[in-house]
Amino acid sequence: MSFFKPQRKRQAVVTVVYWVLLVYMIAALVYWYTALEKQNQVISSIRMSQLKHDDPDYYTQSLEITDLKKRKTAQYIGEGTAFLALIIVGAVFVFRATRRQLKLSQQQQNFMMAITHELKTPIAITQLNLETLQKRKLDEDKQQKLIANTLQEANRLNTLCNNILLASQLDSGAYSATKQEINFSDLVEGCIDDFTNRYPQRKIEENIHGSIYLTGETLLLQILVNNLIENALKYSPKESVIKLHLREDHGRIKLSVTDQGQGIAETEKKQVFEKFYRSGNENTRKAKGTGLGLYLCRKITESHNGYISVTDNHPTGSNFTVSFHPA
Repeated sequence: MSFFKPQRKRQAVVTVVYWVLLVYMIAALVYWYTALEKQNQVISSIRMSQLKHDDPDYYTQSLEITDLKKRKTAQYIGEGTAFLALIIVGAVFVFRATRRQLKLSQQQQNFMMAITHELKTPIAITQLNLETLQKRKLDEDKQQKLIANTLQEANRLNTLCNNILLASQLDSGAYSATKQEINFSDLVEGCIDDFTNRYPQRKIEENIHGSIYLTGETLLLQILVNNLIENALKYSPKESVIKLHLREDHGRIKLSVTDQGQGIAETEKKQVFEKFYRSGNENTRKAKGTGLGLYLCRKITESHNGYISVTDNHPTGSNFTVSFHPA
């Protein structure tokens, strides 16, 4: 798409300028070393030519001149090596920082494209449903279906806004969590019931051990569980089964959400928890999303002294596991 051409062009220009400057600095360093070494040799030759061969101290003086020449050469090599090391270290730092910034800029552009679509879709559907209810007299069943669909889109829009707001607050450190001991089993079951009501056609199997308590904040943990379930539903076939397993294992609370989707490439298993990260291209990717869901899962898990990871589900799909210390 032409939208990305300026970004790619800027990245290409920055890369070319970077390598030109780096090569120039290294070439300048080599040039000055060569010039100083030639000067050292010329000075040594002049001093040697000024010595008198019949002088009793000729041999001693020639050794001193040779030794001074070697010390100067060693000095130039040492200083040149130190400068070269600094240039390389600085170049690597600048290169990584620039790539990271360009990558973040690309992801932010992808996010803006995705968020525009994510916001417009529920608004358009809600508007259409309300206009239909206003202009047409429908029977009770059709009215209830339209109302249920409208509420579903409103909930989706609310979830999206909450994710954006929460991500901003967590990044800035403005979010103040109030933790208390909660029944995590009941919380997970409540989230599952909500998705079962919203998506009655989807199959969600649960294996929830009762009375598992965790010290945390209810809202954040609800967002964590909801995002994991929504991610599993989003990236797996509609006829497949989503499995949730909550248990205590070796003194830790473990929540697993397993899907039967295409899975995640090994190289992307850590990247999927980065902010705005979404594999593929926004124009060709079918699944909806903004790249904030799994990022929030990681941030929320870390704020509760936990750890989140993803592994392959055999024969196909992914298994997301969140591990906490018990209350």
